[in-house]
Parts: sequence; C-alpha cells; structure tokens
Amino acid sequence: MPGRSASFPHDDPVDNLCHTLAGAACGEAGLKRRTRFATATLMIAGNLPDIDVLVFATDLPSVAFRRGWTHGAIAQALLPVGLTLVLMAAARLRPAGRDGPPFRAGWVLLLAYVGVLSHVALDLLNPYGLRLLAPFDWRWLYGDVLFIVDPWLWVILGAGIWLARRGGPAPARHALALALVYVLSMTANARAARTLVAEEWRRTRGGDPTGLMVGPVPVSPFRRQIVVDNGRGYETGTFEWLPTRIRFDPTFVAKHDADPRVARARTAPAIRGFLVWARFPFWTFEPVPGGTRVSVGDMRFVGRGSPFVQSVVVAEERGRE
Repeated sequence: MPGRSASFPHDDPVDNLCHTLAGAACGEAGLKRRTRFATATLMIAGNLPDIDVLVFATDLPSVAFRRGWTHGAIAQALLPVGLTLVLMAAARLRPAGRDGPPFRAGWVLLLAYVGVLSHVALDLLNPYGLRLLAPFDWRWLYGDVLFIVDPWLWVILGAGIWLARRGGPAPARHALALALVYVLSMTANARAARTLVAEEWRRTRGGDPTGLMVGPVPVSPFRRQIVVDNGRGYETGTFEWLPTRIRFDPTFVAKHDADPRVARARTAPAIRGFLVWARFPFWTFEPVPGGTRVSVGDMRFVGRGSPFVQSVVVAEERGRE
C-alpha cells in the first residue's frame, strides 16, 4: 500500500495580470461609457473563472480541479449572470452620483460575458490546458500558442491603457487590435512549427509520434519547446525560426509506467489527482527507509524549477527478496 504522499503542488501562476489588462483595455476603448461599473465588470469578469484557486485552501487535489468546472460550459453561461446580480445589488446600495453613465443591467451582463469569454479564450492559448466543455466533456484542450505569462501582451495592453487615459479611446482600440494580430500571428507560428516538427519526426523515425507538443517558451516568440511521446518515453528538443532549425536533445526520458511500484502508487488520491491533469507523465524512484519514494512529473515543466511533481512512499512488499 502507498504511504504518505507529498503535499499537492500549486500550479504555475496563471497570468491574471493579462486578464485584468484585457478587461481594462476594453473599458478604455469606449465600453466604460456604456454603463456604470463597466470597467470593473470587464476586469472582474476577466478573472472570475479563476475562483477555482480557492481549492488551494482545501485538501482537494488542486491541479485536478483547476480549469474545469469554473472554466467549462456551465460556468461560461452562469458566471456573468451571477456577477450582474451582484453589481445590481451594489448599484442599489450605493446610488450613482451625477457624473458618469447610469447603471444598465443589460450592458453589464453583456460586458460580463465579454470578460468571462476573453478569460477562457486566453487560457485556451497556453500549454497548461483547459477543459472547455466541462462538465459535459472532461477532455483537456491545449492551444500551445502563448506561454502562461506573456510580457508582450502586458506591454501592448498596458501601453494602450496608459495612453488612452491621457488622450481618449483610440490608443486602447489600437492596442486591442495589435494584441489580436499578435495572438493570430503566434497561432500561425505554433501551427506551422508543429507541422514542421511532425514532418521531421516522420522523416527520421518512420512514423507518427504517440503524442507531440511544440509549445511556447518564456519571452521569445521565435523559439519553441518540443516534447515527443514515442510510446516508451519522451524525447525533447527545441524549434527555432531564425534560422529555422529543429534540434532534438540526446537524452531520453523513460515513462517507467509499467513498473509494479507505479501501479501501487496510482492508488494514492494525490497521485490520481495529478494524473487527471498530467499530459506527459513520467515516473522516478528513490529508495527511502521502509520502501521507495515514487514520484510523477510532467515533461511540459521539466527544467524550470517547477513544483509540478507529486510523490508517494510505497512500502516494500513483504516476502519480496
């Protein structure tokens, strides 16, 4: 039987600054004139699906819960309604002054939907994953377009907001348009890179990989991380655009998922929760007094000092030589 497991890791910080800036930019682009609380609605709704971070304060396996219920289809439909009702109550408790637009519930509801759906769209772009159709379909979807934290979007949106507050809505509108162009270009970048890596793999290995990620890296739009699942384990590498080249690392990381100690470790709740989320899981073993520490990680986040590892101590089987 498995022993005591390590505490469940928190996930990498979701880019709530980007969600907030997107909402603020929409407000400065002219939507803040439509109703009272317009900018607040956009900024709050832009972060609202991340209320699932409250799971970190519980004993539930946090990574398994994240980006599911509060990011799925039902939440997309109901969260804006709930936020609108809260803001309606706030408007009644605190009447507006003479300056500024009146409270218009229809506009608040529309802006709440804009904020929530923009959050889901941005989350869908990164390699962390999103269960877009939860609870009807629990499959993870991965955009592999933008890294979880993208400073270029911060700069574009932040500059647009700053300039709009000094000279009218035009800079914010231009910033939103430029951000859209950037996202679309990075989407084309990601799709083309994936196609080239898959073709190179087929040419050199003679078949399709079991799984493939050609994902973004921090800061650089012209470099991407490669993870290939060949069935037995993983090969990693780097894709670069300037000049265009594909490099595979000489190391091979075995999955070790057929080891009997892994089968026993899988019964631990924390491990089961981690595997709900893991995209490229691999197992490692460390002897400890009384058994073996069995750890599972995810190749997406290897080498970045990431806490994305879960461990459990498996006791030695009695009678085993």
